[in-house]
Amino acid sequence: MRNFDLSPLYRSAIGFDRLFNALESGQSQGNGGYPPYNIELVDENHYRIAIAVAGFAEQELEITTQDNLLIVRGAHTHEPAERTYLYQGIAERNFERKFQLAEHIQIRGAKLENGLLYIDMQRVVPETLKPRRIEIK
Repeated sequence: MRNFDLSPLYRSAIGFDRLFNALESGQSQGNGGYPPYNIELVDENHYRIAIAVAGFAEQELEITTQDNLLIVRGAHTHEPAERTYLYQGIAERNFERKFQLAEHIQIRGAKLENGLLYIDMQRVVPETLKPRRIEIK
């Protein structure tokens, strides 16, 4: 696995630093890094997770959120056929991948495209927490 310096992202992703810290410490790597994924910073308040789910149909994937936890599961519904492989480099096992989300991160949608599952997220800060201008009298 490549090591990335995520410190530049801390400046533009305030409140998302717990996810980056979890990734750096490997807490979300409980299943050996399968399936591989990317986390993209689209802009200041939008993020995207791309997970390589080749071989899974849309109905075999499940995305749930609970508290500040995003859980992505993939489970094959059919029984694997008996095959004799000369070489098997494509993993066909079920998986569960968990991501710790920061405060005020909302899931905006998901789509399956060319073997990649895209999950779009947005940081939505409530009006009461946004900075407001105080008029000086």
